Amino acid sequence: MTESNATRCARAAKAAAPTLAAAPAETRTAAILAAAAAIDAEADAVCEANARDMARGREAGMPGPLLDRLLLDRDRLAQVTSAMAEVAAQEDPLGAVEGGRVLASGISLTEVSVPIGVVAIIYEARPNVTADSIALCLRSGNACVLRGGSAAMETCAAMAAAARRGIASTGLSPDVVRYVESTERSSSVDLMHATGLVDVLIPRGGASLIRTCVEESTVPVIETGTGNCHIYLDGSADAAMAEAIVVNAKTSRPGVCNAAESLLVDRAAADRLLPGVCRALAERGVALVGDEGARDVCRTAGIEMAEASEDDWGREYLDLAMSVRLVDGVDEAVAHVNRYGTGHSECIVTESYRASERFLAGVDAAAVYVNASTRFTDGGMFGLGAEIGISTQKLHVRGPMGASALTSTKYVLRGDGQVRG
Repeated sequence: MTESNATRCARAAKAAAPTLAAAPAETRTAAILAAAAAIDAEADAVCEANARDMARGREAGMPGPLLDRLLLDRDRLAQVTSAMAEVAAQEDPLGAVEGGRVLASGISLTEVSVPIGVVAIIYEARPNVTADSIALCLRSGNACVLRGGSAAMETCAAMAAAARRGIASTGLSPDVVRYVESTERSSSVDLMHATGLVDVLIPRGGASLIRTCVEESTVPVIETGTGNCHIYLDGSADAAMAEAIVVNAKTSRPGVCNAAESLLVDRAAADRLLPGVCRALAERGVALVGDEGARDVCRTAGIEMAEASEDDWGREYLDLAMSVRLVDGVDEAVAHVNRYGTGHSECIVTESYRASERFLAGVDAAAVYVNASTRFTDGGMFGLGAEIGISTQKLHVRGPMGASALTSTKYVLRGDGQVRG
């Protein structure tokens, strides 16, 4: 039986992985920088490929926020390769001693960080994921198998090919990075079932992709998050701060997972806080839906707001749309967030220390903010250089995943002839 392209890629990466894992930090650093330089050197070809992907996206009716996520122009490409250089400059995550002791037997035990092995990434219209994944996997000593979506197929393929040429120039096998050319669904399924070849699978995309990977994979999956992110305006919130944070979190890039999708407002302060925020959102083209209380306040202020359905409270719009609900204080806000949220990023705007501590302690999410936009949940913003995803699960890592999140540990034991009686 002929192996699929995805399986061949995984097998090649598996064969190349031990050499990469054993490579010194300097070699892996050089490989990251060479990959970034090769992408920079082929910027014209990468941007031309992206223009073709963008044209297909527009023809297919792709929404504006998703086109924005697909776009990779010269400025964004420079940001991508700059992030790769940041990763290259980071401290080596391998060989770090996590702990150690001398056992009663006299054996010396240390726990050290090691690569996971082969990391497969299945992702949609996100060209930057190609470069971020390559840099982070090289930094952490992992071979990677990349399977991009059809919407960004030319951009991702061009970036991966350039990076492989750069890696080869350092003496490492280019097979430490493999790109799956097929965009058929079967290629994703092959990676999901590549037990023995792939050590962990990381999906980057919408809810459907992530759910499919979690439910169908026979290899371990790190669930990266859809982002039904909330902002709660506490009764003590400063109105100007509230408006600035909500507008930024919703409108700066509405198609990304750390954009806010739902606004909760303390009922006691709704007349003071809600009109200004909703007017600012509406002026920026945000379609608002809300409960009856929020609609009453906005109706009085002359602001259009449609009726929200139950589905709206749990929806990740990835667009210029937002749900609005009035709640009776911080405890009800926390309960709403924990019921409808996706464990990604949540924010309270407040002048009350007590309310902020209640929110921080009560909300179950990877990142919880006081008086700051949810848009900061990002590997670059967190000082990781880049991210391979934002984990919304609790094992083995949570939140933005940098190079150290792509390591495991092994116990190293040194004795002088001990045997167990």
